[in-house]
Amino acid sequence: QVQLVESGGGKVQAGGSLRLSCVISGNTYSSNCMGWFRQGPGKEREGVAAISRAGKSVYDDYVKDRFAVSRDNAKNTVYLQMNNLKPEDTAVYYCAASPSGDCIIYADWYTYWGRGTQVTVSS
Repeated sequence: QVQLVESGGGKVQAGGSLRLSCVISGNTYSSNCMGWFRQGPGKEREGVAAISRAGKSVYDDYVKDRFAVSRDNAKNTVYLQMNNLKPEDTAVYYCAASPSGDCIIYADWYTYWGRGTQVTVSS
């Protein structure tokens, strides 16, 4: 089992920044690939970014020039740095873990999910 706890969400004005954190506990060997997903009001869940244990990252095209995913394996923590936030980035952000060594931004790839953290961007 893997437990994931997100933090760092909040309210910010457009153009602002936030850094989300996701702390991994339990069987950390099942967290080789870590992903970030989001679900906005009235929208389906969508992938944002993912990072392998070795640090190889992938991004959704909409965020790749504004968001950066990283991880500190020693601290069992994954981060999502979000810059130049837009109102359409408003969503609950979730981190997810997959035991696979390959990373893709596809929800079914992931086995474990956190409860999410709310990000609200005002115009």
